[in-house]
Amino acid sequence: MPMLITLNGKPLELPAGTTVAGLLKRAGFAGRRVAVEVNQTIVPRSQHDQHALAENDRVEIVQAIGGG
Repeated sequence: MPMLITLNGKPLELPAGTTVAGLLKRAGFAGRRVAVEVNQTIVPRSQHDQHALAENDRVEIVQAIGGG
C-alpha cells in the first residue's frame, strides 16, 4: 500500500516501509553527500538504512556542493 510524503516541498508517493536510503536511491541521490531531515530532525547517514518513513513525513534533502 503506498504512502504519501512531502519531499523538498512536493508530494511524493512511495511504497509503505521505504527507508531514507531507499528514498535517496529512488530520488537519484544514492552515494552522494547529502543531509537528510525528516520532520525537522536530521537523520544521520548511519541511520539511513534503518529509518523507515511514514505517511505524511516531511523530508528535506540537501546536497553538498563544492566550489572553489
